[in-house]
Amino acid sequence: MAGTKEIKSHIQSVQETRKITSAMYLIASTKLRRAKQELENTRPYFNALQGEIRRIFRTVSHVDSHYFYPDSGEPAGGTYGCLVITADKGLAGAYNQNAIREAMKLLEQHPATKLFVVGEYGRRYFSQRNIPIEHSFLYTAQNPTMARAREISALLLDGFDRGELQKIFIVYTDMGSALSFQARSTRLLPFHRAHFSDPKDLPPDERPVAEPFEFLPDVRAVLNNMMPSYVSGFIYSALIDSFCCEQEARMTAMDSANRNAGELLGALSLQYNRVRQAAITQEITEISAGARAQRQSRQGNRGYQALFDK
Repeated sequence: MAGTKEIKSHIQSVQETRKITSAMYLIASTKLRRAKQELENTRPYFNALQGEIRRIFRTVSHVDSHYFYPDSGEPAGGTYGCLVITADKGLAGAYNQNAIREAMKLLEQHPATKLFVVGEYGRRYFSQRNIPIEHSFLYTAQNPTMARAREISALLLDGFDRGELQKIFIVYTDMGSALSFQARSTRLLPFHRAHFSDPKDLPPDERPVAEPFEFLPDVRAVLNNMMPSYVSGFIYSALIDSFCCEQEARMTAMDSANRNAGELLGALSLQYNRVRQAAITQEITEISAGARAQRQSRQGNRGYQALFDK
């Protein structure tokens, strides 16, 4: 059974660990709040861009663009590209494992997939298992910026425009609400035209009306010029969503660690008090036994002395 010294040392260790987890919780909450604000600041621009693309399809029903599936159906399968967004470190519950699991599903379904990885965790995972990585973005997954999203978008679009990548997928973690998030595998390119269609559940009098526009030099050039910006915005949104989910998962993990540390400290304190009380009781017992032995010894000596006096 552990003594008071060992238990006290264990209590101090748990207290120091709880200080670290509490600090990580506060840091994650601050980063989460800042990232959400940055996403809200940029969302109106990309919502407006999506609205303009919808307006193009309302004006011209058929547009020949390699960013969209042809009317005849999906193109034949070829080499896929997959952007996998992970964190730089663990201590975030199942956040990284869920994203890796979605990427592995895609690799199993389509082995001819080139991986583009964001985050040290994903790089380390694929490298340790000898899974080839087409391109690894060496900057940190923390604090994503629009400049980084454009860099990723430019690399992916270059492979798509040259025909090296038939389809592009993105594996990221989508925050449905403040309490739920889910790893998703979403096809980024090519788009379906239905992705930019107007909602069909709107009443007829509320549906947007097609307006006459003149496109220069032509509608295809205008659309092809808008799509790279939209792709960059989609990737930036995925980076921010994943970052927010990482911080939310880390807050949940650190909060759970704090609660477990509190319960462990309670159990250790109870054990410490019991051991300390047992030690005190043992000392009292030993002192009482020693005093009793001395008293009996003195009484015995007096009896012998009385016999000699007679």
